[in-house]
Amino acid sequence: MPYVTVTALSHPGLMRDHNEDSLAVGPWTLCGTVTENPQTLGFPLGTPLVVAVADGIGGQPAGEVASSLVVRHLASLGPTLDSEQAVRDALDACNHSVYAVADGDPELITMGTTVAGIVVLPTELLVFNVGDSRVLDVSGGHAALHRMSVDDSPAPEPGRRTTSIVTQSLGGAPRFTEITPHISTTPLTTGRRYLVCTDGLTDPVPEEAIDEVLRAQDGGRAAFGLWKSAIEAGGPDNITLALIGIVD
Repeated sequence: MPYVTVTALSHPGLMRDHNEDSLAVGPWTLCGTVTENPQTLGFPLGTPLVVAVADGIGGQPAGEVASSLVVRHLASLGPTLDSEQAVRDALDACNHSVYAVADGDPELITMGTTVAGIVVLPTELLVFNVGDSRVLDVSGGHAALHRMSVDDSPAPEPGRRTTSIVTQSLGGAPRFTEITPHISTTPLTTGRRYLVCTDGLTDPVPEEAIDEVLRAQDGGRAAFGLWKSAIEAGGPDNITLALIGIVD
């Protein structure tokens, strides 16, 4: 019978003094802390399973508060996320929650976070994101990694591969701003793998290098290899990732 494996880790990188990333895997959350080693969990297919990362916006207050609010909310709603509309409603609720908490504390005004993830259903996947955290199909059947999320970012400046600017986030503005989440549905196929990650991985490590690691390794070795690649590239930001496998 098919089941789902999720291997995840979160690390502050080499340049940040704390971790503003958060992670949800089903009912389990990891908020603003560090995993010593990749952790692998297994789940049966059936009840909707949400796997999501949230990246607190740097340069603004309390990114770790915003990201933890979002993943905890998604984890609590996880079993109800059975349609694109349910995911859209959940992300809208997360956005409202971030602004409501910020409005109650002057020190939290403009805190915000990105979010990206997958909800695994019995026969399909719901892919979602707001901001520049990413969902990638890393199954190896493509000439290169297949990006399933849509970056909310302007085009990089000439000569640069990435940009740190996001054009949409949960929270992040002085006054409440509506969001337009990117949500899509794709059939569930056993044997496929997916990567959900913050830009602490994808900014310093080109997709070709991510692909190379994932073609050579799986599970905890793959997650460690991706983390190591980001660290060897300077570890400029928090690194959080979840590698999802659909196993027969």
